[in-house]
Amino acid sequence: MKIYTKTGDKGMTKLVGGAQVSKDSDRVESYGTVDELNSWVGYAISMLPKEQEEVKAELKQVQQFLFDVGTDLATPVETERPAKLQSESITWLEARIDVYTAEAPDIERFILPGGSPEASMMHVARTIARRAERSIVRLSWTAKLNENVVMFVNRLSDYFYALARTLNVRAKESDVFYERSEKVFHNIKKDGL
Repeated sequence: MKIYTKTGDKGMTKLVGGAQVSKDSDRVESYGTVDELNSWVGYAISMLPKEQEEVKAELKQVQQFLFDVGTDLATPVETERPAKLQSESITWLEARIDVYTAEAPDIERFILPGGSPEASMMHVARTIARRAERSIVRLSWTAKLNENVVMFVNRLSDYFYALARTLNVRAKESDVFYERSEKVFHNIKKDGL
């Protein structure tokens, strides 16, 4: 099986359903950024220590959801194919965020990304998720999308943030607060991000 098709040699690609678009379109930028995030999560899984098997399994589930997101973004709604990403994925993420938020101490100020290597990888994932969200929102102004996609990716950056803080707690690494931060969170566990 050949993996090259030569259809992209002139800067075009095909979406699910056969429509052709430019490789620099908002749609391709969106699902490309989601693919980048999925690849980063795969890298993070490979770097997590064996004692984090539960987190690794959870991140593999996140990868499955990200593939659903990418498929939905690559499938124009006009093709009338059923959406892959369902609202249950958002409920699942929110439950995981709640678990991790309960495990980390309350904070009132911004923290710097970092800490343990595992937490640092989750902070990188958080920022890629935010970039993906910006791309998807930009696309949503001109194309109809599965409404679960924007909500899921929005929650996903919160998930990576909460997981990063928990991984620091487990590694006995303290959060490093932004020195000039005002108090911005009243109760992180109650109010979220």
